Amino acid sequence: MYEGMTGRTTPPLCRGSRRARVIPAVAVPLALLAAACSAPGSGDTDSASGDSAVSTSLGKGKVTLQMYAETGFPLAKALADEFTRQHPNVTFKVREDQFTVLVENAPRVLAGDNAPDIIRLPTMVDLVKDGLLKNLDPYVKAYGWDKFPASQLAQLRVDKNGQRGSGPLYGTGLGYSVTGVFFNKDLAKKIGMTRPPTTVAEFEGLLAKAKKDGVQPIVQFNKNTAGINFPYQALQNQFADPARVNDWVFQKPGATFDTPASVKAAQTIEKWAKAGYFTKDANAMDYTTMVGDFTKGRGLFMFNGDWESANLDTKMPGNVGFFLFPAETATGRLVAMSSPNTFGIGARAKHPNEAAFFLNWLHTDPKARKILVDVGGSSPGGPAGLAVPEAKEGSVLASTLRASQQLAAENGAVDFTANATGSIFASAITPELQKLVVGQQTPEGYVKAVQKEYEKELSQ
Repeated sequence: MYEGMTGRTTPPLCRGSRRARVIPAVAVPLALLAAACSAPGSGDTDSASGDSAVSTSLGKGKVTLQMYAETGFPLAKALADEFTRQHPNVTFKVREDQFTVLVENAPRVLAGDNAPDIIRLPTMVDLVKDGLLKNLDPYVKAYGWDKFPASQLAQLRVDKNGQRGSGPLYGTGLGYSVTGVFFNKDLAKKIGMTRPPTTVAEFEGLLAKAKKDGVQPIVQFNKNTAGINFPYQALQNQFADPARVNDWVFQKPGATFDTPASVKAAQTIEKWAKAGYFTKDANAMDYTTMVGDFTKGRGLFMFNGDWESANLDTKMPGNVGFFLFPAETATGRLVAMSSPNTFGIGARAKHPNEAAFFLNWLHTDPKARKILVDVGGSSPGGPAGLAVPEAKEGSVLASTLRASQQLAAENGAVDFTANATGSIFASAITPELQKLVVGQQTPEGYVKAVQKEYEKELSQ
């Protein structure tokens, strides 16, 4: 998933506030593919790719893969250990750094003589522009990754103009996260909620019912980073064409945030704030406090991502549900903020074929996919027809995995607007949303302020 894996202290989108663009994670997670995506190692050199150096055969020689990963990210090492158990001739040398250090070091490390074979990608576009990442398109053809849901890989493509969303593939995910709405089952029963809502209007009806019955409708942080951007974008994704939202995030020419749909989403947030649907002190609440309050039963709903599934199953066993935010109509397409925990292959990697074999293996091997679920708390992604490992029935993890499959089937993954530019989240989205929920900014003003900052950053 993005950087907000279970156990993190900050959610993934909160790391969008830096000069270089951050690729967060999804959530999108699947029968095995036919020949093109058969079990790893079943193929030979990919003649169709036109690159004789590209091979899907692991070979028997001893290889040490250099991996540069993020401290506190146990998933990468867990997968590496299992891969070595299955393929003893391949071992891993894993280097870990704090995320902020990794962001700073990645360009220098990738340009060095001992460049990593596999690297956690804190940024992408600049690394591609500088020729530091390997173009994975030959492996897309060799392994059949083009059979994955298109939205699962769109965020990992960069075209010749440096725009994400199309062009060659430069990364894959170690798990794909999905965002939506967690709910407290006991409080839901108290207000008469018998099933997840199927429309935005029905969801709003539940908010009003909760407020009337003395239950806090939504517990949501909004202090140092705008957690209310979760419900804001959930609304925006439904009111707008989600492709246009991605266009803006990917900096497509002519794309704009200043649309009637964006204003409508801001008007809805303003209405919810005035009605008391958000925690009264949301602007003084941080992420950790929000999760703590939710686990203590102080709110019916919490907008968040599947990286909290394991934690919530531990703290509130059997008492948490999850659903994708509903569309405007009961038959509308489901859309959700979702992104991968992005890893790529260094352009100067000594063992790119073995690295690509590993990336294919973790999407298709049953044990690897189980690790992605159990350790990562997210969908393993991969081919749409490949089954997702089962989680304990009744657990919130089981609910988030089902949601991931549903999202993948509808190809409804949308990137986080917080990733549109390096500083848009810190410079505009966060402060302007904070003003909006306390009546110091208008919905129209919010939308224009975000677009103005976007244009300012693109002009620099």
